[in-house]
Amino acid sequence: MAAGPRGAAPPELDKSLSSGGFLAIAIVSIGGPLALAALYVPGLVRDASASAGLVAVIAPLAFAFPLLIWLRYAREIASSGGLFSFVEAAAGRRVALVQAAIWTVSYLLYLVYTTVYVVYDVLPSVLPGVRPYRSTLEVAIPILLALVVIAGRAPAMLVLVVFAVGQLVLVALLAVVAIAHAHPMSSFGTASAAGDIATASGNTALLFVCGSLPFFFGGEVVRPERTIRRGLVAAYVLVAVAVVAAVFPLAANPAFTRADIPGVSLVSVYIGHGAGVAVGVGVAVSIVGVMLVEYLALTRLMHAVRGVGITTASRLVAIPLVLGGPLSLIDPDRFYDDLLKPSLIALWLSQIIVVAVFPLFLRARNALRPQGIVLALGATALMVFGLYSTIRNQVAT
Repeated sequence: MAAGPRGAAPPELDKSLSSGGFLAIAIVSIGGPLALAALYVPGLVRDASASAGLVAVIAPLAFAFPLLIWLRYAREIASSGGLFSFVEAAAGRRVALVQAAIWTVSYLLYLVYTTVYVVYDVLPSVLPGVRPYRSTLEVAIPILLALVVIAGRAPAMLVLVVFAVGQLVLVALLAVVAIAHAHPMSSFGTASAAGDIATASGNTALLFVCGSLPFFFGGEVVRPERTIRRGLVAAYVLVAVAVVAAVFPLAANPAFTRADIPGVSLVSVYIGHGAGVAVGVGVAVSIVGVMLVEYLALTRLMHAVRGVGITTASRLVAIPLVLGGPLSLIDPDRFYDDLLKPSLIALWLSQIIVVAVFPLFLRARNALRPQGIVLALGATALMVFGLYSTIRNQVAT
């Protein structure tokens, strides 16, 4: 990996990222929202569908533990290092380098295997005619992502803004259709078994974990002290409300939770096939949008840790991403299955480090209070649950 002189500060990034641009990054990162509302959350509430609304409310509240920790770090730290910089401030560079290495493994693997999921699971459920072209798409999508990122921040931001707006429009459509045909307030009660509600709530909360990605753009924001915290909170609340609105009506129609893509099935039944296809394609775009943000975040981390220029970092990350397409064609199912669990295990380990060292960050600033310890314990417990669920094969990506 190319780098500057040892000990030299990395070159400055262009600090012109607007609050609107940061908000778009945050919206796309959290889920993305359409994938959460139409695919992931409905699948996870399947065994607790009678309490779908309650699960959808508990999940973002539970994830508030790590979110508040990230926001507290960000009050003082805004850099391209993101979580790495948080850990470095709390526990020193050696621990931070370990965290960054584990995090990098997780997201590199995610970039490589997620195209398989989009091409072989999501798109064929929406567009059966795409099946003969799956191998072409498996190679083409990573190449297109690499070209967008290598072209520079402006083209990537344009894509992300379009993705963010498009997802919000389709999530709103999904929510309106769902509520218009069923709005059971009993969905916010405990009609399902307590164990099913707890498991579904915990697994759903874990879906918000990519909300940490916007912090890697802290070194490019015009007014980071205001933009980062406000932008992420606004995006988080917006996505959480959208998910609740789209998911709680499913309590009246639990059969939808067993569809390949519940949101597509629901919209197709109540509006028509064309609208359902739009939602389904939007779900695929939502997943690819998260991949794009992850790609960008990896380049920022390389810049912060090793002083690598963003363009060089973009090209380096493109190598495993683009090579992964042809390699996956040998056996797509096995390729996905073999990389999924290691990626998720690395993700939860990297996040455990971030939240577990938070009390050290507070203590160094004479700000350690009981509430800080409670936040660290709650967030660590949630990430440990994620690790446990992954090992036990209870939750996917």
